[in-house]
Amino acid sequence: GPNSKNPLSFKWYNAEEEILGKKMKDWFRFSVAFWHTFRGTGGDPFGSATKHWPWEDGTNSLSMAKRRMRANFEFINKLGVDFWCFHDRDIAPDAPTLEETNANLDEVVALAQELQSKGKKSVLWGTAQLFMHPRYMHGAATSSELQVYAYGAAQVKKAMEVTHYLGGENYVFWGGREGYQSLLNTDMERELNHLARFFEAAVAHKKKIGFNGTLLIEPKPQEPTKHQYDWDAATTANFLRKYGLIGEFKLNIECNHATLSGHSCHHELETARINGLLGNIDANTGDPQVGWDTDQFLVDIQEATMIMLSVIRNNGIAPGGFNFDAKLRRESTDVEDLFIAHIVGMDTMARGLRNAANLVEEGALAELVRKRYESFDTEIGAQIEAGKADFDLLEKKVKEWGEPKVASAKQELAEMIFQSAM
Repeated sequence: GPNSKNPLSFKWYNAEEEILGKKMKDWFRFSVAFWHTFRGTGGDPFGSATKHWPWEDGTNSLSMAKRRMRANFEFINKLGVDFWCFHDRDIAPDAPTLEETNANLDEVVALAQELQSKGKKSVLWGTAQLFMHPRYMHGAATSSELQVYAYGAAQVKKAMEVTHYLGGENYVFWGGREGYQSLLNTDMERELNHLARFFEAAVAHKKKIGFNGTLLIEPKPQEPTKHQYDWDAATTANFLRKYGLIGEFKLNIECNHATLSGHSCHHELETARINGLLGNIDANTGDPQVGWDTDQFLVDIQEATMIMLSVIRNNGIAPGGFNFDAKLRRESTDVEDLFIAHIVGMDTMARGLRNAANLVEEGALAELVRKRYESFDTEIGAQIEAGKADFDLLEKKVKEWGEPKVASAKQELAEMIFQSAM
């Protein structure tokens, strides 16, 4: 509870508590990200690894991969979350050939399935890591090399199959290098067409294997590529519409990516929501003084409250959830820190849910917004919104009404109402 001084206890998150008709755990569907939690080393562009976990033996062997997987399930069991997420190459080591690599993946996935069954855990989403290997220096689906395009397709095929085998509810595409560094040497139109063909093939394979999960695209503006094609939610929605894929995909919105694109996380969530594309949330944040994707745990209660306003308006995000695509600071090196970081992240989102529910139930903020647009709740307003008011009619009305009267937006009052819920 809120008065606890124990850093390893929840202060605000109560999994079984009902808020606005759903259990708290069902609003969130929290997930642990395997890559940050169990493959994060603390290294950065200016320094080597700082984290040396007790279960690590210094290798990337198959036996080490299995030790990490066991650590993953021990962690999520103790934390009390129901889901985990993974990249294919994070959970199993790469090998000289695709056949050997796939065999490694199968062996680790078999262990994961066994551990899942014992702990009644599930995969929130899986994905293929198409950005670290040198073959993907020009991208995967947008690579200028046909053989790389084909290799990326084969890797996604396998990753989608193991996600399906593990009962995953979603599959994510993050185009870390699907973009360009310079347009001087890039055929943008051809690359975008290739990306669309890649996604079409992914949809076809999903249906072929009977995978009923949601396909998600995760927008990000840049880093590591200078300009990535899925810049933000609006850009990605436009891409999906252009290529007739709007009904096949939803979006995985990451808060840190939102700020890198010049938006707030709330903006990106609302853009996805009103387009019917909100599928999952990567709950993290950046540092306003640092210009890169720092992937910190989100601890800003105001931001969490705005996020949960969007989620409530969306009536939840299942079969998606909140994935902690977040990592410890470089300087945090104790195993205990892994627990504390996730606990404070879960508590922050829980406080955000409680605050947002208070705002919804109290109703003052919604009433302020309604009153701001009440001039459209008239006969002529209804005609405009129905597309039945042409310019001739509107000109006639202007001559009848005279100079418009413009009301205050009441932004300070809106902020006061919002702050009162904190």
